[in-house]
Amino acid sequence: MRDGNYLIGWGMATATYPTNRSAASAIARIMADGTAVVQSGSQDIGTGTYTVMTQVAAEALGLPVDKVRFELGDTKMPETPVSGGSQTAASVRSSVHLVANQARSQLLQLALADKKSPLYSSNAEDVIAENGSFFLKNKSSATETYQAILARHGMKMIEARADAKLGEEQKKFSMHAFGSQFAEVRVNPDSGEVRVTRWVGTFGVGRILNAKTANSQLIGGIIYGIGMALMEHTVIDQNRGRVVNHDLAEYHVPVNADVPDIQVLFVNKHDPHINPLGVKGIGEIGITGTAAAIANAVYHATGKRVRDLPITLDKLL
Repeated sequence: MRDGNYLIGWGMATATYPTNRSAASAIARIMADGTAVVQSGSQDIGTGTYTVMTQVAAEALGLPVDKVRFELGDTKMPETPVSGGSQTAASVRSSVHLVANQARSQLLQLALADKKSPLYSSNAEDVIAENGSFFLKNKSSATETYQAILARHGMKMIEARADAKLGEEQKKFSMHAFGSQFAEVRVNPDSGEVRVTRWVGTFGVGRILNAKTANSQLIGGIIYGIGMALMEHTVIDQNRGRVVNHDLAEYHVPVNADVPDIQVLFVNKHDPHINPLGVKGIGEIGITGTAAAIANAVYHATGKRVRDLPITLDKLL
């Protein structure tokens, strides 16, 4: 296919990456003023851990997001795994969800056992937690705020700690995230220059915790893959064993002009085996298959099969 003098190529590749999870712990405190603090010794390397864990905690606690503060990044906090192997969301979320449920349950038990509470002697299964209050499903007038419960008991806060450990599921099942990568490239037949002009990535990555951050993270992974395919190359001095292009002046990575419109689509499929919440990591699945899709598109455009990355112009002329 051609567009003027340019050769146009289409390529695709599949993507798969293991679904990893490690043991993680967290602490949750529901405060007397109706707010909550959740702590876990994780880290946010730009992937949205602060945002997502705040959402997870708020949902489980029955509080508005603006009433919950998630804290991380201190070794004094409960232990979690490193950010590697696409495991942070699945690991930390499991502990945050568990501890938030425990804290909310402890607070509810105070109300159910208190004769002064409108919820006294009710069944816990009949109580809904929402917007910082408990109320009965079939009797909305029977309601009480978290603040009122703690105030009546003279408590500054209620605290819970949880350790989310691994189950037997990882011994029974092979667990992966999946995807398909679709690329369009333009190749200048005179210079050998390759430009990626369109991209669609489709991913089955379990439950999406935050569509905005997930979309952004997968776009970032695809951009990494574009760099892998067309630019990034570590040059080693064969005599001294040192990297000679050790800075961004000579080690090339994609910039805005190198990145096309990228569309990310999600396949909404729940996996009941990977972890209690069906969360799969997305940190690396966006990179997987990207270079292969570009190589296939270059082959489609030029008829030349390049198997040594990066695909530079000297390999096409």
